[in-house]
Amino acid sequence: MARKSKLNLLELYSEENKDQIYENVFAEIESFELPLGTSLRSVYDDQPNAHQRFMEKLDACIRNHDREIEKMCNFHHQGFVDAITELLKVRADAGKLKVQVTDTNRRLQDAGKEVIAQTEEIIRCRIQQRNITTVVEKLQLCLPVLEMYSKLKEQMNVKRYYSALKTMEQLENTYLPRVSQYRFCQIMIENLPKLREEIKEISMSDLKDFLESIRKHSDKIGETAMKQAQQQKTFNTALQKQNNVNYGRNMYVINGRVPEPKYEITFKRTLEEEDEHEEEVLTAHDLVDFSPVYRCLHIYSVLGDGETFENYYRKQRRKQARLVLQPQSSMHETVEGYRRYFSQIVGFFVVEDHILHVTQGLVTRAYTDELWNMALSKIIAVLRTHTSYCTDPDLVLELKNLIVVFADTLQGYGFPVNRLFDLLFEIRDQYNETLLKKWAGLFRDIFEADNYSPIPVANEEEYKIVISKFPFQDPELDKQSFPKKLPMSQSVPQIYIQVKEFIYASLKFSESLHRSSTEIDDMLRKSTNLLLTRTLSSCLQNLIKKPHIGLTELVQIIINTTHLEQACKYLEDFITNITNISQETVHTARLYGLSTFKDARHAAEGEIYTKLNQKIDEFIQLADYDWTMSEPAGRASGYLMDLINFLRSTFQVFTHLPGKVAQTACMSACQHLSTSLMQMLLDSELKQISMGAVQQFNLDVIQCELFASSEPVPGFHGDTLQLAFIDLRQLLDLFMVWDWSTYLADYGQPTSKYLRVNPSTALTLLEKMKDTSKKNNIFAQFRKNDRDKQKLIETVVKQLRSLVNGMSQHT
Repeated sequence: MARKSKLNLLELYSEENKDQIYENVFAEIESFELPLGTSLRSVYDDQPNAHQRFMEKLDACIRNHDREIEKMCNFHHQGFVDAITELLKVRADAGKLKVQVTDTNRRLQDAGKEVIAQTEEIIRCRIQQRNITTVVEKLQLCLPVLEMYSKLKEQMNVKRYYSALKTMEQLENTYLPRVSQYRFCQIMIENLPKLREEIKEISMSDLKDFLESIRKHSDKIGETAMKQAQQQKTFNTALQKQNNVNYGRNMYVINGRVPEPKYEITFKRTLEEEDEHEEEVLTAHDLVDFSPVYRCLHIYSVLGDGETFENYYRKQRRKQARLVLQPQSSMHETVEGYRRYFSQIVGFFVVEDHILHVTQGLVTRAYTDELWNMALSKIIAVLRTHTSYCTDPDLVLELKNLIVVFADTLQGYGFPVNRLFDLLFEIRDQYNETLLKKWAGLFRDIFEADNYSPIPVANEEEYKIVISKFPFQDPELDKQSFPKKLPMSQSVPQIYIQVKEFIYASLKFSESLHRSSTEIDDMLRKSTNLLLTRTLSSCLQNLIKKPHIGLTELVQIIINTTHLEQACKYLEDFITNITNISQETVHTARLYGLSTFKDARHAAEGEIYTKLNQKIDEFIQLADYDWTMSEPAGRASGYLMDLINFLRSTFQVFTHLPGKVAQTACMSACQHLSTSLMQMLLDSELKQISMGAVQQFNLDVIQCELFASSEPVPGFHGDTLQLAFIDLRQLLDLFMVWDWSTYLADYGQPTSKYLRVNPSTALTLLEKMKDTSKKNNIFAQFRKNDRDKQKLIETVVKQLRSLVNGMSQHT
């Protein structure tokens, strides 16, 4: 910016100031301000002769400077000459001084050679002395380090790894820092981490061996713990029973759970010799050496890696837990499979409980609870799956006992087992199902082997044997002399005995479930109700429906169910004696055997009615009427007489049945017979009926009426039974008397003589007889002698049709 301003000045100044401008340019040149291009360009670019003028000015300036330089040199020349003269004088004196110094130095060197030699010897000795002292001091520092390192190696050789770690810690913190500058110490420092890793690897290997060992010994540990729990439970039960005896109480079960103290794993072998007990107790350490886990824990804790060790230990134990909880596929086949499964689980958690109480932090209560909850869910799922395959109630019962011991054992170690006892209630239902299936087979076998005839007893001894099995009382029968017959068949006492056996079997499962007597009483009654209402009822229903069961067998079944129904109150007393729970208790369930046997009896009664009707149908199928006969045979048909004889003999068997059953069967048979005969007359396939056939049919109906009036079953009042044939009687009377005028006149009136005759029925039968008159000339005499009667028939048919049509329209 300065140069640009200067250039602008040159342009502004006039020619008169050019000299001043040159002076300024020279000043810039003398001041060595670069570059000079701008200044020079201003000079040359001014006018054509500016260069010459500039050179002239430049030469004049140079001459002025030369004069000034010459003046300055002349002024300083004399001082320079004087200085040179002085310097030449001093040079001579310096030469002399040099000679003197050299001589003095030579003489001094010769004199000091011996002193130097002695001094060097002293220095060397002093250095040796100092070095020896230093070496001694350093050795005193290094010897403890070497001794500690030697001790470390010896500890490593004898596998005292925890002590070795302590030694390493002392080396690092105390000894090695003192001599860290030495190379061997650096080597030691470099080796210590390697030794630590070696110790970690060795201790981890020991831990793995320990984990493998406890995996192999888990079943033995669990078996030992479960045996001790069983012995403890047996002892508590015996003590409780003794206390109950002392207080005069006879309780079947202990009401509530007896608290058990926590115990270590022990296996007690007791020998009794005159009230002296000798016990041998094996602790957990006798079965498994826990020192590797302690040692490994201490080592990792010292190394500051305790968390890694804890995580590894818990991870490995979780893996082992999953393996332990995985059952064999055939576990459900034998109780030994379940026992081995439970022993391994108990052994696993007993070890964890032991580790929890002898170490700090390796296993926590929260960890064991979490692990137990996981295991418990898996155990319950496994048991649900495998118990569903069990069809043997004995195996289910043994499994229940195992689960109780399993639960009591783990409860003694502080693990919650309520869910296991809840599972037992589910298994109890399955156990009851297996019992019901087993007893269903027993009931079927009993029914198959029964002869369905009254039990004969030849003497008092046989009679007592029967009533000892079944609570039977009959004062009238007691008055009879031997031999005599009991009303029930052999299946009744056998069924009663089996029901009691079922109660005993059901009771076995309820033992040791830590439930009150009231709850057990309720369980027994419910399971017994299932046996009666489902299993026994189903067996009875199937028995009644079997084709080979005849009327005699059905009658005996009804008698049997009556006695079994009466025995239900004794079954309730039997359960009450077991549980000591009175039947008057509010929450006590009742046995439903009464309804079961009533239903079976009703089914048997219905089957009697059905089989009677089927037998009647079989006889009727034997009927062989000649529907075109001109005259009746004069006696009842043979098939009907056989049918009546059959009914008489059958109803004689019904004397042992309740009155209403026999009366209902008799009435049902007569009504079915009447209906079947009516259907025979009105059969659509029957196209023609002669008057002779009607008269023969009337003879058969008369025999039916005579049978009904003979009171085949006592208890009917008046002609009640004969009313079963009233429809047939009125229909046949109408045709036999040929009283159409009365029928048509009185139709619809309550006092009509032929009130039970339906117009459609009469029309159907009349048309069959009308067709016969046309073809067989039955009514030929009417057409010849009295054609008015023929017209009367036509008129009757028309009137009957009008009545039928009127009924249909009214309907």
